[in-house]
Amino acid sequence: MTNPNLLTLEGVHTHIGAYHILHGVDLAVPRGQLTMLLGRNGAGKTTTLRTIMGLWHASQGRVRFGDKEITVHNTPQIAGLGIAYVPENMGIFSDLTVKENMLLAARGAKNAQQIDDTRLKWIFKLFPAVEKFWNHPAGKLSGGQKQMLAVSRAIVEPRELLIIDEPSKGLAPVMINNMIDAFAELKRSGVTILLVEQNINFAQRLGDTVAVMDNGRVVHSGSMAAFSADAQLQQSLLGLAL
Repeated sequence: MTNPNLLTLEGVHTHIGAYHILHGVDLAVPRGQLTMLLGRNGAGKTTTLRTIMGLWHASQGRVRFGDKEITVHNTPQIAGLGIAYVPENMGIFSDLTVKENMLLAARGAKNAQQIDDTRLKWIFKLFPAVEKFWNHPAGKLSGGQKQMLAVSRAIVEPRELLIIDEPSKGLAPVMINNMIDAFAELKRSGVTILLVEQNINFAQRLGDTVAVMDNGRVVHSGSMAAFSADAQLQQSLLGLAL
């Protein structure tokens, strides 16, 4: 029987130098769903994403992708399994054009003409700014446009799992709505998504499941709808009400 969870963390501890950041993280990301990872600043959310991607290695516990254990895999191996990661700083190459940024991410293409045309048209529909500024230096884009380029790069090749750290950070409300529409469309296409978010409206509108972190552990997990309906739980875990 196929594992209903595409990604699973079991008892994951991560040390960075002398610092013990993750203290036994248990996290399940169901296939075909959008899982929100919430928590106050410093709760360990970004460290969890970086541990999944092999940028930092778990000192204890297991990370599984489908039926494969990836705990000690390096980052290129993990990416090669069909996992894309968009870090909080987006990792855009400012001096390159939007087209050149996309081409770098399309590993099977030697030039822009070799990028899958159907897929590119789909991306342009999701993020019209990527097409509009195709030949412009990426460094000239606005924050929202850079975020759209970062996500576009992550999906220029088919991926099973998309991991994104704070996609709405610093974006204007209209850009956030565009991003929500794009993620909803990605989800409909069958991509499993794990998102770290601070924008609670964003989380409510998109999330199927939610995991809340505090002090390097997951302290709550369940359906987003149930979490959204429980103001007392939100207050106790996040210090705010949705």
